Amino acid sequence: MSHTTAPAPAVTLSASPRDADTGRLLISCDDRPGIVAAVAAFLRERGANIAQSDQYSTDPEGGRFFLRMVFHMGGLAEALPRMEGEFSAEVAEPFDMRFQLRDASVPKRVAILVSRYDHCLLDLLWRWRRRELHLDVGLVISNHPDLRDEVTGFGVPYEHVPVTRDTKAEAEAAELELLRGRFDLVVLARYMQVLSAGFLEQVGAPVINIHHSFLPAFAGAGPYERARERGVKLIGATAHYVTEDLDAGPIIEQDVIRVSHRDNAAELTRLGADIERTVLERAVRWHCEDRVLVNANTTVVF
Repeated sequence: MSHTTAPAPAVTLSASPRDADTGRLLISCDDRPGIVAAVAAFLRERGANIAQSDQYSTDPEGGRFFLRMVFHMGGLAEALPRMEGEFSAEVAEPFDMRFQLRDASVPKRVAILVSRYDHCLLDLLWRWRRRELHLDVGLVISNHPDLRDEVTGFGVPYEHVPVTRDTKAEAEAAELELLRGRFDLVVLARYMQVLSAGFLEQVGAPVINIHHSFLPAFAGAGPYERARERGVKLIGATAHYVTEDLDAGPIIEQDVIRVSHRDNAAELTRLGADIERTVLERAVRWHCEDRVLVNANTTVVF
């Protein structure tokens, strides 16, 4: 294993004035009367003002209910630990809810895994440096050394962890040592390795992947060449949470673009890269803004 410690990140996000004293509440539970009233009353009793509320029920009779609320409350950062305990006891337990209560001013800590394709990685780093994404990129891990200079130019540590068929278990152990307990999200920005179920169980954070949307017709290497041979008219990309079922996790975002017989394989690849980075950026943004709730093998995105 090759481990090189890079300089500490040069770019960090301070709390956004817009998000100061702003909280986000996500809940999911079986649908029944009184849920919204109970949540709103809880916030009102603590002097919180609800700024935004989105809800969805899979079926008003016996369905699953999802809610995202954004609220403003003075002194939120100090009050949040106490509020979590009170909300759990007073609202979540009676309704058998799963919930997350977050301070919107605190950016999520993000690690990125990449192989040799740089388009998704560099797009995320560029948007982060421009403060278009409210997150903190703390580490990039790659199974190749190729992108070290580009990444360290952003002031982000770069770790090279080679992976071969014979060293995959050792490589994943090294990656877990770098990731576990340090990050809120792991992004696969065209990381061309399949993560084991054991890795996903131990990493301690959601993992988002991006890939072209030709699956399953053109799985594996050279999808754009084979797509052109078949005369496809649409190409696209899919961002999803990673599960042990390869490329079958809950989908967060997708998009497509029309192509024609005039586009050669190189042009299809370029257009595909554009879609891939756009779709991945949306998925990462929405996750970091607490807009995505998982419902079995699908998602609710507010």
